[in-house]
Amino acid sequence: MTGGKGVKILLADDEPHILQFLELGLSGEGYEVRTAENGSEALREAEAFRPHIVVLDIMMPEMNGFEVCRRLKKSGSNVAVIMLSAKDGVDDRVSGLTLGADDYMVKPFSFEELLARIQARLRNQFPNLLGGVQLGPFRIDERRGEILYRSEALSLSPTEYELLKFLVLNHGIVLSKTKILDSVWGYQFGGEENIVEVYIRSLREKLGDREHRLIRTLRGAGYRMDLL
Repeated sequence: MTGGKGVKILLADDEPHILQFLELGLSGEGYEVRTAENGSEALREAEAFRPHIVVLDIMMPEMNGFEVCRRLKKSGSNVAVIMLSAKDGVDDRVSGLTLGADDYMVKPFSFEELLARIQARLRNQFPNLLGGVQLGPFRIDERRGEILYRSEALSLSPTEYELLKFLVLNHGIVLSKTKILDSVWGYQFGGEENIVEVYIRSLREKLGDREHRLIRTLRGAGYRMDLL
């Protein structure tokens, strides 16, 4: 991704020097940035600003980050939440992710790491803002609703498109069948996990992946997309 044109980010933290540092850095990268110094203000700004990404500190006055995250996700907006914590506690991480947070970072962190996390969230949740994502031999064009493999457009059903996009955007990561079902079919899907195998088999045929070098099966763990 080059620059952050058209991407809106809300920063919520009660430490003014952190807000100023992050706002200056992200604005310099081309992002449109607004800030909030407490939880209540963060919710008001989110409603008015409609950010794509909220970088949200946990410990804030008036309303903590957990409650802000819960309300943001309950609102139904497709906002990505990156939570910040001053401690690397498992309980905090689990609480945030359970409430719908998309990522979690521990202070102190580097600005470069935050940029990488932001760009990962954009690739996963807002690829249309990127005008197309090129990853290895794949190009995902969200505007046209198509995926190209080695410059050739693939003929995919809607579910095949969502599954292949999910695999490509999460390349190199082992994805369990449960994770794939939740992300592609949705949490309310009541069918069998074997449906994933059926669609993986179809994608392999369309990609000519007879030796399973692109979409690898890791027995007992799930699948991993390797970009060749």
